[in-house]
Amino acid sequence: MPNAPKWVLDVVEKILIPKLPLMKVAETALLSPSVKRIRFYGDFKKLNFKPGSYMDIRVSDTEVRRYSAAFSDAKNGIMDFIVHLHGAHPGSDYMKKLNVGDKISTSILKPHKCYNESSKKYVIFGDETSLALACSIFSVFKKNNDEFQFYFELDEENKNVPQLLQLENYTVFAKDGSFGNEKWIQNLPVIQEEKWKDAVFILTGNAKSVQTFRKAIKNNSAAKIISHGYWLKGKKGL
Repeated sequence: MPNAPKWVLDVVEKILIPKLPLMKVAETALLSPSVKRIRFYGDFKKLNFKPGSYMDIRVSDTEVRRYSAAFSDAKNGIMDFIVHLHGAHPGSDYMKKLNVGDKISTSILKPHKCYNESSKKYVIFGDETSLALACSIFSVFKKNNDEFQFYFELDEENKNVPQLLQLENYTVFAKDGSFGNEKWIQNLPVIQEEKWKDAVFILTGNAKSVQTFRKAIKNNSAAKIISHGYWLKGKKGL
């Protein structure tokens, strides 16, 4: 529900929000001109954080946007978000303006079923909007000694962000449309190399890139695919 009449969102808040704690901005940091890390403090003991968990946040009277939690420590009341400031849009404007001390209403933390301990190989693909998911699942990969590879298509100004987030086993590609070319994708090592034939592919970010990457995988292997396009050019609120 990215958009809804104001009265609908007001009713939802009156029914749900009073039962949930507020989140207070504790720290903010710009990792690049368009990627911001926000740390919240709050009572998160009742929220069940899993890799890929996300929260729907009301960013205006009529707009709701979905954000993945990058990190959560319920015991110490900490939750981090990595957000993409991608121009004059409701979610971007809202997150850009958040400063230390600001309080926002919590939403229900919902699981994204993208990780299974029985699977030991993963390929994660995405863009700036996928960085929080990458952070949330990276710690689990390390803990469980999984094999993994991150592929990111990023704007030039964001190419160093994965390093700042201390991610490992990542490759950064220029956001030049290559991931819209199925033949180009088919030549990538994670498609060609035998070791990744039984990996789980988690594809997020640009819906067009996700669709093309998914097609390339299906035409070249029987790998399991979990895909979710976060946005599509010209499509509001995807």
